[in-house]
Amino acid sequence: MEFTLRTAAEADRPWLRQFMRDHWGGELMISVGRQHYPAENPGFLAEREGRIVGVITYEFLRDECEVTSLNSLRAGGGVGTALLERVIAAARAQGCRRLWLITTNDNLNALKFYQKRGLRLAALYPGAIDETRRLKPQIPLIGENGIPLRDEIELELILTETQG
Repeated sequence: MEFTLRTAAEADRPWLRQFMRDHWGGELMISVGRQHYPAENPGFLAEREGRIVGVITYEFLRDECEVTSLNSLRAGGGVGTALLERVIAAARAQGCRRLWLITTNDNLNALKFYQKRGLRLAALYPGAIDETRRLKPQIPLIGENGIPLRDEIELELILTETQG
C-alpha cells in the first residue's frame, strides 16, 4: 500500500480532536496519572489518495519522547511502523535519550507491535486504569479480547546510552 507521511499542521487540529473522540473515547488521555490531549501534540499523518490512514502524536518531555497516540487505519500495510519510525527519528534529532509510551494490559496487538519494533517492557502500573476511570468514566471495564481492563504497561526504546 502506497502512502505518504506529513507533519500534522495547525489546520489538522479540529480533525485530530474528532479523531481522538472517535477512536479513543474522548480528547483527554491519561497515562501514569498525567492528563494530556494528544490532538494538541506534535504529530505525523499518513495519507493515501488524499485520505488519512494513520496518525501518531508525541510529546517531548525534557530528554524523553512520549508517544501519546498511534493509530493505523489499515493494519499490516506498514503505516504504523512508518509513523513510529518517523517519531523515533524526531526524538533522536531532538537529543532524546529514550522514547516511551503507555498501553493497557488488554492491548495484545500493541504489545506485539511495539516489541517487534524494538521497544521493551519497562514498567507495570497495576490498577492504573481503575484510577484513571475516575477521571474518564467512559473507559470500559472489559477491554480487547474480553480481558478486564485494569493496568497500564510502559514500553521504551533507549535512544542513547548514558556514560557512567
